Amino acid sequence: MASRVFVSLRVKATPERAFDVFTREIGSWWRPNVLYQFTPSGTGTLSFEPGANGRLIEMLPDGAVFEIGRVVLWEPPVRLAFSWRQASFRKDQLTYVEVRFEPVDEETRVVVEHTGWDTVPAQSVARHGFPDAVFLQRHAEWWQSLLRSMANVAGQPDED
Repeated sequence: MASRVFVSLRVKATPERAFDVFTREIGSWWRPNVLYQFTPSGTGTLSFEPGANGRLIEMLPDGAVFEIGRVVLWEPPVRLAFSWRQASFRKDQLTYVEVRFEPVDEETRVVVEHTGWDTVPAQSVARHGFPDAVFLQRHAEWWQSLLRSMANVAGQPDED
């Protein structure tokens, strides 16, 4: 199976602004999807701890924290990479997300590549029984929706 999801979207913002919104403001644009919840406990608020080895976490409504992954690359405003797991994953099941911020004229192309799905077996609850191609397509559609939400926030003036 090709275990890669690859999507991109142009954002009306500089790479610096797009990187900042993706990382510092993820809680304002992230839209949960009932199929791809990190934990069965419900949906919380996402946030990054900045810098290499920082964490991507979800703060659940009851105050519990779930660590989704660790930052492996923190190169503002060019690139970000982090591990990604759901609560249903075994310890040896990790996927990785790399996000690139590429200047294009007055905009930024935000590119998301989510790899490692071959470590998550077809019978995993994270795949919802979808055949490989359907699962990857639906996951790509979700990432595309997330990027559109992020673009809406990034295109607004920075309030700082």
